[in-house]
Amino acid sequence: MKKNYLIRKIFILAGSLFVVATTTFLLMQAAPGDPFMEEQNVPEEIIKNMHAHYGLDQPWYIQYIKYLKGIITWNLGPSFKYEGRTVNHIIREGLPISAILGLEAIILSLFTGIILGTIAAIHRSRWQYHLATIVAVIGISIPSFVMATFLQYIFAMKLNLVPVARWGSVAHTILPTLSLAALPTAFIARLTRSNMLEVLEQDYVQTALSKGLSTRQVVLKHVLKNSLLPVVTYIGPLCSAILTGSFIIEKIFGIPGLGKWMVTSVTNRDYTVIMGLTMFYGFLLMVFVFLVDLLYTLFDPRIQIGKQSR
Repeated sequence: MKKNYLIRKIFILAGSLFVVATTTFLLMQAAPGDPFMEEQNVPEEIIKNMHAHYGLDQPWYIQYIKYLKGIITWNLGPSFKYEGRTVNHIIREGLPISAILGLEAIILSLFTGIILGTIAAIHRSRWQYHLATIVAVIGISIPSFVMATFLQYIFAMKLNLVPVARWGSVAHTILPTLSLAALPTAFIARLTRSNMLEVLEQDYVQTALSKGLSTRQVVLKHVLKNSLLPVVTYIGPLCSAILTGSFIIEKIFGIPGLGKWMVTSVTNRDYTVIMGLTMFYGFLLMVFVFLVDLLYTLFDPRIQIGKQSR
């Protein structure tokens, strides 16, 4: 890997985060109202004191400079709505929970999607192909919050197999993981199927089959690896979908992760939490995209990181 490539990526990452930070700040400034609008029967003097305490009475450019300084020093400020809590504390508290849920959903969607896509590609025009296609269509068509409600009704309320909501054990992760993984699983299955059908028609695959190798051996040794590059490309957007999809899922299932905090902060107009979590999510997603670039070389040695094709 070239040093210039890493330097260029760092500059792109820093520039992208600056754009995200500036856009988020300006949107918060343009949003009507303030975090203390819902306070009932509070004298005007107290509201002014609260604005002065949090620096909301200062000009917007002063607030912007302090905001950027806080990002650089990783001091994202206090929450306006939850006394004694800072954005840093909220991230430390919610990140492990969201990470567990997201990792389970990513692993499940990759594993299940690749298997379904492979089965559909190998068994063309058979019942396995049609079954995998139906599963993919259902996963793509049904929104995650509808899937979550359906799973709660069937498996928790009717069959009483798993908890309806909350967080505390492995059983509590089953329904939210399935809800988050449904759409990515369907998309990965379609990617794997379409690309594997194309690879199966290649000359080297036909040659391997003509030499007496079984279909299973050819798929595992030759076809599968060359079919997964589009799936690797999708890992970055997949992480994005899992993270943003977890907002509503965590709210539905009462999971105290970052997604729930994000939804609550928007409802409460908790500006510091909104801006801090947005920056944190943006940083994570850009890191995921960079890691995907590194994964390319593992699946296709012809791709050289830091080199441009001629």
